Amino acid sequence: MATAEPLNAPAGIDPRLDAIRAKVEAGERLTLEDGEVLYETNDVWGVLAMADLVRRRMHGDTAYYNINRHMNYSNVCALSCKFCEFYRKKDQPGAYTRDMDYIRDQAIGAIESGATEMHIVGGLHPYLPWDYYPEMMRTIKEAAPGLHIKALTAVEIVHLAKIAKKYKRSDRQAGIRWVLSELKAAGLDSLPGGGAEVFDDRVHDKAYKGKIRSDEWLDVHLVAHELGLNTNATILYGHIDQRRERLVHMEILRRAQDQALARLGYDGVDGFVEPGLAATEGVTAPVITLTRDGVPQPTPDMAEKEAGYFQTIIPLPFFPDGSEMEHLYGPTGLENLRTIAIARLMLDNFPHVKAFWIMQTLSMAEVMLEAGADDIDGTVVWYDITKVGGSTTHQETTVLDLQRSIREAGFTPVERDTLYRRVERDGKAWRLAE
Repeated sequence: MATAEPLNAPAGIDPRLDAIRAKVEAGERLTLEDGEVLYETNDVWGVLAMADLVRRRMHGDTAYYNINRHMNYSNVCALSCKFCEFYRKKDQPGAYTRDMDYIRDQAIGAIESGATEMHIVGGLHPYLPWDYYPEMMRTIKEAAPGLHIKALTAVEIVHLAKIAKKYKRSDRQAGIRWVLSELKAAGLDSLPGGGAEVFDDRVHDKAYKGKIRSDEWLDVHLVAHELGLNTNATILYGHIDQRRERLVHMEILRRAQDQALARLGYDGVDGFVEPGLAATEGVTAPVITLTRDGVPQPTPDMAEKEAGYFQTIIPLPFFPDGSEMEHLYGPTGLENLRTIAIARLMLDNFPHVKAFWIMQTLSMAEVMLEAGADDIDGTVVWYDITKVGGSTTHQETTVLDLQRSIREAGFTPVERDTLYRRVERDGKAWRLAE
């Protein structure tokens, strides 16, 4: 199929977008007030067109996918977040905890299917000992040495620091650093972005009280970056959150990414942004954007310099089914499309934006490739966190389906590994492209 032409929205439908469009074309950082206009305007097409401009400037007609496996080691959790359908209490029907034989079999199955990555998360199990987690990493690496382990959200890392008796409120980062260093030595390769939800105390206290707040979530990712581990970031939206709160969440993330990119040697552009935002007052890095013409994207080998960074933002729509908040409607498809476009525009220093097809649906992810997204994730196989439209935990798609969706959107499918390196493949055998 021929490559789709970039979206072109006529100027003047909403005059408020003109100044924002000029900033986007110049690769300048948008303000929170700009973000509010993007959410409020009736000119959704204009918002999508600006996101498409940025996406193509950064990635051309490339759209990424990978061959991966998801594994949940346990759904037993000490927390009871109102939006969560996943968690179970010990001895409750449906509760499970995987042993090492199961984990080994999953790793072998992943390799036999040609997967390059295993994505692992679970509940905050109150009874599993610390030793279980590094043993899980070693078991996977022994069974499948070439498999990239992307595992454990920031919430889980803080939990592990506590059960390992390394957590000190007076010096949180010390315990986090110990846990991440031990796990990295055992085989951990990168961190997923889950557990961020929405960085707002009001939302936190109503929807997931007891879970770590934004400062601790950011501590984990900051330390991971210092240790040379790349990470992702998420935002779970469309429940009791407000649009302004989503924008503040994005501002906190991009200031944290400024700090990571400064460590990698990127130069700032125009000083500081939002100095009065309490959650980012401690960030001393200058504003760093990747959306200007000629700015090189971070490369995976930068992690070898002991300096990691956020690779991708993954906006996740809330699904009410089965949770304590099932009386809520959840976001509309149009809100999902608008939010992923705004994420691309606001997070000007994140290399990638992922339309996670499991939670967006494959057809919506296809449309989102023209609204700022450049990645639709992978084959998945098993996913037990969220079930869209009554689906089961077996949520698998094929490489051909992913490639077809990307081509139907007018883009060129490129298989990647977890660090966004291009993969060349001969059946199940794969290697990194030179």
